[in-house]
Amino acid sequence: MLTPVVDEDGAPFWQYAAQGELRIQACAACGELRFPPRPCCPHCQSFDSEWRRMSGRGRIWSYVLPHPPLLPEYAAQAPYNAVVVELAEVPHIRLVGNVVAAPDAALNSVDPARLRIGAQVRVAFTELPDGTAVPRWLLERA
Repeated sequence: MLTPVVDEDGAPFWQYAAQGELRIQACAACGELRFPPRPCCPHCQSFDSEWRRMSGRGRIWSYVLPHPPLLPEYAAQAPYNAVVVELAEVPHIRLVGNVVAAPDAALNSVDPARLRIGAQVRVAFTELPDGTAVPRWLLERA
């Protein structure tokens, strides 16, 4: 299983994820939200930032079912999905992940036929073997 590379700018994102919170970096000067995290605001060039808690809700903006699995670490879980989720509060911010049946379920735990562009999802956090918590997505029931 691949694990994220945590850099200085993104470290708070992963710290909040470990607490089960989805937070996005915001400029403390102009209030603009930005992702991926970076030291300087692209809108006003301020170096002051804060981390705002999001609802964890969003919608599937795009998805793919890799055939064949592109990474050997995931071959046993094929077919699995990779989704791009736009956040409900900030549609211009999109996170990549997987839709799963439960937070600790396998990547292939959701029938690919259930995935649709625009489907409502909510975040769930899964702890990887190295202790890193990563966001995954659960389909909202209609």
